[in-house]
Amino acid sequence: MVQPNREVATLWYKDAVIYELHVRAFHDSNADGLGDFPGLTEKLDYLRDLGITAIWLLPFYPSPLKDDGYDIADYAAIHSSYGTMSDFRRFLREAHHRGIRVITELVLNHTSDQHPWFQRSRRALPGTPWRDFYVWSDTAERYQGARVIFKDFERSNWSWDPEAGAYYWHRFYGHQPDLNFNSPRVWRAMRQVVDFWLRMGVDGLRLDAVPYLHERDGTNCENLPETHAVLKRLRQHVAARYPDRMLLAEANQWPEDAAAYFGSGDECHMAFHFPVMPRMFMSIWMEDRYPMVEILTRTPPVPDECQWAMFLRNHDELTLEMVTDEERDYMYRVYATDPEARINLGIRRRLAPLMGNNRRRIELMNSLLFSLPGTPVIYYGDEIGMGDNIYLGDRNGVRTPMQWSADRNAGFSRANPQRLYQRPIVDPEYHYETVQVEAQQRNQQSLLWWMKRLIALRKRHQAFGRGSLDFLAPANRRILAFVRRYGAETILVVANLSRYAQYAELDLSEFRGRVPTEMFGATPFPPVGDAPYFITLGPHSFYWFALSEAATEQQPPSSPTRKSRAE
Repeated sequence: MVQPNREVATLWYKDAVIYELHVRAFHDSNADGLGDFPGLTEKLDYLRDLGITAIWLLPFYPSPLKDDGYDIADYAAIHSSYGTMSDFRRFLREAHHRGIRVITELVLNHTSDQHPWFQRSRRALPGTPWRDFYVWSDTAERYQGARVIFKDFERSNWSWDPEAGAYYWHRFYGHQPDLNFNSPRVWRAMRQVVDFWLRMGVDGLRLDAVPYLHERDGTNCENLPETHAVLKRLRQHVAARYPDRMLLAEANQWPEDAAAYFGSGDECHMAFHFPVMPRMFMSIWMEDRYPMVEILTRTPPVPDECQWAMFLRNHDELTLEMVTDEERDYMYRVYATDPEARINLGIRRRLAPLMGNNRRRIELMNSLLFSLPGTPVIYYGDEIGMGDNIYLGDRNGVRTPMQWSADRNAGFSRANPQRLYQRPIVDPEYHYETVQVEAQQRNQQSLLWWMKRLIALRKRHQAFGRGSLDFLAPANRRILAFVRRYGAETILVVANLSRYAQYAELDLSEFRGRVPTEMFGATPFPPVGDAPYFITLGPHSFYWFALSEAATEQQPPSSPTRKSRAE
């Protein structure tokens, strides 16, 4: 009996439902216009009621906040605007008390130029250990094969520092110098950061921008063997001391390169599957399953203990780096008709505006997120259909305050509205007086309640988090159909990607005699026979079927199952 429980504890991320949030944007407890850890702690019951099992916190460390906290000035402290270390410890304790795990950011690649490490490095003499803490050069001509990621803001990956009298390397903004992982001192410093947070009880670390840890002339400075060596060393360190913790790689790469960050099960436990996201949006607009099927078919298998992290939207732009130029142009034409919506190589919009605030399309996209292989990640506010403001700078338009009620400041803060770090959404279609938690909690037909039911259903079936994936190939390309299998569970998912009603004939011959039971209502459909299984779907609708044995065909839904539809 001990071993299964231990497996559940160590592989918890396979069955998780992750909720991504920024402390600053969630709830303000002291009326200073900024969310904080006491405010987040007050809202933990809401998150437990929603059904999520893990919280991913965006950076909350001391920072100049030029890049939403990813420009870290101290890895072992809390930004004073968000509270104290005691506040964080209380939040962590209360989250664990509710069965919610906590994932924090570990930005390995770079720091703020205000970090004491960089200030010491720029003043140190060339060739000394402290100068080697960062990547310096007398010329800006090195590493010419590396792409510039933030093309809208940076012309080069090198910036001149007059105090050092040299150029420093940065893959992102010029105020974020890259650490030099060729230096043993850097490894020791980051290991101490890992120990600090994991000893405290943090359950997982999201490793930001891991493909860029090392540089080498004559390469594109991405996915280098030296980078994978660093991750293997980090995984070995974590596994030896914290066996139930998780490392999540942020590697915006093609599937073959992203899968490499699992190693042979000896690097990261999880990695984001970036290329799936834009192709889900492509498929629903084109009304064609091909973009999704193609990218998932070419995705390599991963080690048994590893898992993809899947998402529809997050705190950044809908990135279009891992698509072809033709596909990017298409996405811009259909999802970013206003040029203000475009940034870098992506689109700075939330899920609901991308879907035209169409409830059916929002539900369909979430049904795919929760049924495809991997662990789903929900961005705060998307469970209620929050809008955005593309006219704010950078990606701030998708980082507005959480909308709790129709009260002043959307119930986010009691502060003078002028003190808010950012105003809530006041666009007429997504105004916080209409789109907010309080109203949707009272309406069991709301998107929020629908998301609760979706999350609850997924959590009851391990096949979604751990099962195999087999695509069916109906003649109608507007229908996406696949089978998930794990142990005794077999689940059939059928989705209509079209805005019109569609039909399909499915080859279910290997399941002859089984009864497809629609999972939301526990409704049995006709048993599978020798002929192709004929099914019709309304616009942008979907089915989740449990392929039950024939013996259960005539069993009516039990009362608890019917009750669960309104949970």
